[in-house]
Parts: sequence; structure tokens; C-alpha cells
Amino acid sequence: MRSPIDLRKKLVQITLEKKQLTNVVARVGIVLDITGSMQTLYKNGTVQEVVERILAVASKFDDNGALDVWVYDTHFSRLPSVTEQDFGQYVENNILNNNAIHKFGRNNEPPVMEDVVKKYTDEEDDGTPVFIIFINDGGVVKPIKKVITAASVHPIFWQFVGIGHSDFEVLRQLDTMEGRVVDNANFFHLDDIAAVTDEVLYDQLLNEFPSWLKAAKEKRIIR
Repeated sequence: MRSPIDLRKKLVQITLEKKQLTNVVARVGIVLDITGSMQTLYKNGTVQEVVERILAVASKFDDNGALDVWVYDTHFSRLPSVTEQDFGQYVENNILNNNAIHKFGRNNEPPVMEDVVKKYTDEEDDGTPVFIIFINDGGVVKPIKKVITAASVHPIFWQFVGIGHSDFEVLRQLDTMEGRVVDNANFFHLDDIAAVTDEVLYDQLLNEFPSWLKAAKEKRIIR
């Protein structure tokens, strides 16, 4: 029997073909909200499932097939990357059972975002485009706008996914934010991410990435 990750990779491939992204190589990272309101989604397996679903995207895009992972509340942690070899129980082993991680506090997005930028521009600057999927269930702080504006000169695209029933006021304003070299962020909202099919999820995740790639190449952000 084929594993779910193989089936998901097939669905990602179909989405890439549809959006003419089949020749794109990109680094893929996921940033996971671990504030107090997310507790149930960690404990009932939803977050593990999200990691597995996004790993299929990394497996098709990434030069090494790895998904880079961060979690954050008031503090943040950069975690070991996840691969097809070790994704089972990833959330349990690396997050829930990891006492070094600060969890279930309040929102503070800028520090984790700055660490994402640091990883791909200072530590590992090879010019490869970066696709960041940022999972959040509301309460994003306004200063993220400053970080996103400053990061628009880098080859990093931020795909925010709002889950649950917050108003996501700050994230909804991303598309109309002025002052950026290119539009480097997108947002969509899912009431219940567990109820959304893989096809719909991949289609929405990869909606604005192609137009950002084009704009970033024109502005020579991607070399």
C-alpha cells in the first residue's frame, strides 16, 4: 500500500503542473504558532497532520527534500528539519515532549520571522527562493508589517494560513501593504484545516507563489 506522503506528493505534483512550477527549486519552511489557543490542535494530532501535508510540498520543491521548522509564542525555537525518513511522531518528539521549547504563551511574531530571515540570508545565503508557510490562529502583532516590508528585498515568500475563528485583521491587510519592493506575502483563512482536502490546501498554498517568483526575478531579488 502506498503511504499517505506518496499520495500527497502526487497531488502536489499535479498542483505544480497546473501552476507551471514544475522546474522551480525552493527551500520550504513552516512556522507554527504554539500560543495557548493552539493547545488542542497540538494534542489532537492536527498539527502533526499539517506538518505531514506540508512536507509533501517540501519533498517536491526542496533541493534536499527537507522541511525547515520553527515554533513560536512569546519566544521561538528553530527545530530540526523534518524529512520523509523521520516525520512520524515529529510533533510529539520534537515539540510536545521537548522541555526546552516555550509553549502555550502569547503571540510575538517578529522575533521568529527575523530568525527565518537570518537563516536564509546570513547563514545559508545561496540565492535559492524560500517558501515559508506560516500557520497562525489569530492575534498576530502589528509589528510584523515592518518585518515583512524589510524582508521584501530577500528571496523569501511568506504564505500565512489563518486557522480557526479569529478575525485575522493584521494578516488581511498584507495584500494591500505599501512600501515593499515586491508583494512578498499572502494570506488565506481556513475555519478547520483538518477538514480541507489536500487538493484544496495545495491549490491555495501555491496560489500567489508563482506571481511572486516572477516579480522577484524581474527585480533581481532572485538571482
